[in-house]
Amino acid sequence: MAPCPFSPSRRQIVQGLGLVAVAPFAGILPARAADKPEVIRIGSTAPGHLKFILYRNEKLLEQEFAKDGIRVELATFDGGGPASVALGSGAIEFTYIGNNPSLRLGAAGADVKAIGLSSWVPSNETLIVVRPDSPLKTIAELKGKKVAVLTGTVRHSTFAKALKEAGVSVKEVELLNIGIESSGPALARGDIDAIVESTGPAQKLVEAGGARVIFDAGVSGKREWAVPHVLSVNGTFARTYPEIVARLLAIDIKTARWADAHPEETIQIFVKETGSSEKAVRSTYNEGKFWQDPKITNEAVRALQAEETFMAEAGLLKGKVDYDKWIDRSFYDAALKRLANN
Repeated sequence: MAPCPFSPSRRQIVQGLGLVAVAPFAGILPARAADKPEVIRIGSTAPGHLKFILYRNEKLLEQEFAKDGIRVELATFDGGGPASVALGSGAIEFTYIGNNPSLRLGAAGADVKAIGLSSWVPSNETLIVVRPDSPLKTIAELKGKKVAVLTGTVRHSTFAKALKEAGVSVKEVELLNIGIESSGPALARGDIDAIVESTGPAQKLVEAGGARVIFDAGVSGKREWAVPHVLSVNGTFARTYPEIVARLLAIDIKTARWADAHPEETIQIFVKETGSSEKAVRSTYNEGKFWQDPKITNEAVRALQAEETFMAEAGLLKGKVDYDKWIDRSFYDAALKRLANN
């Protein structure tokens, strides 16, 4: 394989972002041609949001853009923060990531556009687990304890909301910014007291006998805690290649519709690609819907605004989002027209 043509600064940027390789990110330099890009690079938080995973498994975007000679490269990041930095810097063109890192990027005034929803799953998709032999029974008992959670994620926000509901401030908990690969062994050794993690990997740890659930946001959380995840595009790319953005969104819409029409196949692909517990996946999508419609509704905007307020109060956000500048619905409208004409 030929070496990636990174400039030193670009290589340092990408390596410093905690990138988990799915594609080699060849051609990281900005596209030169005005009519079409050489490559479209899309990032998601590991193991990947559902539509991102369907793209990867079914080669949907590769098939769409191959006829134009445009490469599509998919990669996952350890957390939404690194992915959002990559988007803002132009190292990637699109992201499917959570609301918290997306809002922080919007509040920072970065040259990015929120063009759709990655998903809006009502279950919150967050579990808090402890060792099976732990004396801890409730979330309130985590005050003063060591808890592993990837900071700045949706799970961090859900944890803070759940603690507040129990009368505990998130500042009264010792947070360790580590993912499940490190937090699982740390919990087993007794180095930490609890893990806050997505339902899939946390449930897998439970089923293996390595943990016990003390809080399930899908059961004990509040519906208003669920906030849309966001599909964003780099601003320069969107201005240069608006038709490409609309085409990608058209595939996004078709993929969302396909998932709801093929629930069993969708679940099996997701379980296979992520290694998640099938029980947890079925619990997350227990209504037979996958909540993948990318349309940014007024309700979705209000949910994002409420989350922004919470993040600011919890010290998780600096700056303020200008929603009129950040959200661009024109690409979704163009995508619908494409689908209607095809």
